[in-house]
Amino acid sequence: MTKIVVTAEVRPSEDESKVLMAIANFFDYEKITKERRGDYIVVIVEESRTLKSLQKFHDALREEKILDVARKYLRRGISDNSISFMLHKQAAAIGVISFVDDERESPLGPISFYIEHKNPNEVVDWLAPRTAKGHPLWENKIPED
Repeated sequence: MTKIVVTAEVRPSEDESKVLMAIANFFDYEKITKERRGDYIVVIVEESRTLKSLQKFHDALREEKILDVARKYLRRGISDNSISFMLHKQAAAIGVISFVDDERESPLGPISFYIEHKNPNEVVDWLAPRTAKGHPLWENKIPED
């Protein structure tokens, strides 16, 4: 079974619709939940049960020609049957993928991705296959959910 959860905080200086758009640039969600934490922080949680919701992310990795760095970040984020990684929120807002190692690298907070799948290595191979001179050595079909 596949489960994808994407979260991002909406800081007081941010427009909620822009945060939603930043997420939507790379992720098609099925369900959205908003939570208030503290006096002002709204956490947006978007969920999906299918890897097809990551098709925009898949395509953007190829457009931006960052498969090698993406593969490194995705593989580093594998733990048991899941993958976790973070994207820079402001970069995502303008449709650019920029991975971050630490929440502090994204001043308004990152967009956090959590992908649960029976075989996370297959997901990585689909999203960011190995390359030779910047070109994918193969293109896998989307793994079954």
